[in-house]
Amino acid sequence: MSLIASISGIRGTIGGEVDKNLTPIDIVKFTSAYATWIFKGTENKPKVVVGRDARISGAMVSQLVIGTLISMGIDVVDIGLTTTPTLALAVVDEAADGGIVITASHNTKEWNALKLLNSGGEFISEKEGETIKKIAEKGAFTYASVEKLGFLSENQEYIAKHIEKILALNLVDVESIKAKEYKIVIDGVNSTGGIALPPLLYALGVKEVVELYCTPNGSFPHNPEPLPQNLSQLASDVKFHKAQLGIAVDPDVDRLCFVNDNGDFFGEEYTLVAIADYILKNKKGPTVSNLSSSWALRDITLKNGGKYFASAVGEVNVVKEMKKQKAVIGGEGNGGVIYPELHYGRDAMVGIALFLSHLAKSGKNSSVLRSMYPNYYMSKSKIELTEGIDLDKIIDGIKEQYKKQNLITIDGLKIEFENEWVHLRRSNTESIIRIYTESQSQSTSDFLAKKIMEDIKALM
Repeated sequence: MSLIASISGIRGTIGGEVDKNLTPIDIVKFTSAYATWIFKGTENKPKVVVGRDARISGAMVSQLVIGTLISMGIDVVDIGLTTTPTLALAVVDEAADGGIVITASHNTKEWNALKLLNSGGEFISEKEGETIKKIAEKGAFTYASVEKLGFLSENQEYIAKHIEKILALNLVDVESIKAKEYKIVIDGVNSTGGIALPPLLYALGVKEVVELYCTPNGSFPHNPEPLPQNLSQLASDVKFHKAQLGIAVDPDVDRLCFVNDNGDFFGEEYTLVAIADYILKNKKGPTVSNLSSSWALRDITLKNGGKYFASAVGEVNVVKEMKKQKAVIGGEGNGGVIYPELHYGRDAMVGIALFLSHLAKSGKNSSVLRSMYPNYYMSKSKIELTEGIDLDKIIDGIKEQYKKQNLITIDGLKIEFENEWVHLRRSNTESIIRIYTESQSQSTSDFLAKKIMEDIKALM
């Protein structure tokens, strides 16, 4: 498996060969490169916040990262088992120079990654990532003498602080949620969602929380990506317990998925749509999502009198466009909600609080609320990339075939038809071409995906 360095961090499978997997040597090398970059941005002794999700390799990787940072002369605040958005907030609260989240997000247990943050608690830019990658490739690191080693401190209180910040938001309505006496089933995929969601939900006024896979031991009971095909147990338990809602998150709690009271899925694309609808009803302004996200957000934004903008895929790119457009809400159709009133990062915890406020104040159950939004149907496919494939040449060939349509090329290629679209691009996290299509019927979306895949394979 290739080691992948992208705007999503340094990601790879644990074990194997150096430079081909995420081995201890690779972990030390990229951490040293990040530390070198941090030092170039400050004249003082830097501070970096480190935390991790609960995957099996997390403790080992964390020890390597922390040891390397200290050996470079950087003070480290270890916040232990945590969520990605919690660590982002901790970087700001600690007035730190950066942060490293040790998580491979939705990837399966054999994967891990270093997600790199700047002093604003936001993911580093593509340009900054390239700089760090070049430093790593050179390997010319200078480690600190014994008198200048960094110091280690620990702080296990940041999830509680995160919850406090969420409760303080104007649009989070605890009284309305409490009045509904909700029973909610959660799937914490045996990672940090299991320690973050129960206290959050009780603080929001939820009457009863039924915990499913909430032991943070990294033993994922199913594929950890919060998609319907991986959450059959959650859907079943919502019906069994007669709960009003089911909630699933990924291992680092930056993606969010809901199950309706009837056991149907709210739809990962509609997590952001519903929350944006709630925000826009209370605060007018633009919205942003990436090119692979549903047109439903565009429709809801226009209906509420706002302007919609699309960015390249990747949280960094969404945030950049949100800042440019001064968006009031944004995110990605994979269940990633970015609410700038709290911070510029995907945050399932604030997404839960806003969604429950919306649900409670609407007076409807979740299945009825979902029926109020426009129906789009998406197909998500992928093609493995093998060595020697020229992706740019393939995209050029597709562009020529569909040159009469509206083409968007800021990230791979998006082809817009009258009532549907297709987006093909190289993944930031895997060695694949992702192919997303959307239409007003599932059969049309599936047909379009099949047609594009055939076109690509012919060019390959």
